[in-house]
Amino acid sequence: MNARPVEIVYDVKSLRARLAAWRGAGETIGLVPTMGALHAGHISLVKEAKRHAGKIVLSIFVNPTQFAPSEDFAAYPRSLDADAAKFAAAQGDLVFAPTAMEMYPAGFATMLSMGGPAAAGLEDRFRPQHFSGVATVVAKLFNQCQPDAAVFGEKDYQQLKVVTRMAHDLDFAIKIIGAATVREPDGLALSSRNIYLTAAERAVAPSLHTALARCATDIRQGVAIDAATGAARTALAAAGFAVDYVEARHAETLAPVASRDEGPLRLLAAAKLGKTRLIDNIAV
Repeated sequence: MNARPVEIVYDVKSLRARLAAWRGAGETIGLVPTMGALHAGHISLVKEAKRHAGKIVLSIFVNPTQFAPSEDFAAYPRSLDADAAKFAAAQGDLVFAPTAMEMYPAGFATMLSMGGPAAAGLEDRFRPQHFSGVATVVAKLFNQCQPDAAVFGEKDYQQLKVVTRMAHDLDFAIKIIGAATVREPDGLALSSRNIYLTAAERAVAPSLHTALARCATDIRQGVAIDAATGAARTALAAAGFAVDYVEARHAETLAPVASRDEGPLRLLAAAKLGKTRLIDNIAV
């Protein structure tokens, strides 16, 4: 049986009208913010959202304010029709696909400034404006949708912690839910950017997860954090990666840690393979 077509709205006025009707009927609303190019990881977020709300909104917006001039904004994959079909097959309810002008109209002059997990020296060290753009667009989506729950993937772990902090600090009455990373059978975390990998690079890419898993095992077995993360960086470089970072951080605050006794730990890594920058993370 074919999935029913899913409704797509392109402006805030239409979005709010649809959501008001749902609320009037007593529905709860879940939001899954994305930049499109949906894969199985995104669909897992939709399925998680359905556990927490009766109606699910998927936002699709390639947000220009979170890309630096040197990054891949223009080339980022865009596939609205295919995305809407995948969302419909997952029993989603509404796609919100605003234009850049709808989100950032002429004269737009307000951006959020984030500290805490947004200034942890991880992604922010290499993409200084990134989390300001992320926090601003997510805050706008929260205001536009006013969902009961919103789901974000743990694959972008620092982003999850930034959004959680922002929602708490700005008093959004929204349950923020982190959903587990979905992986290929060989361990590679699903990402829309994986399509940029050549066949040879794709064969090497799972080494990122392998190195993190080895590092986590070493730390659990008592190897010093600096030694374990250093070994992971060395292994990745040997595999052909240009390593930005491999770090062990406090799992909630993303603060640096000197030993495994300083709280729950999360390993986070970013490295380039050819022209493609990959990120990943795992619990220790």
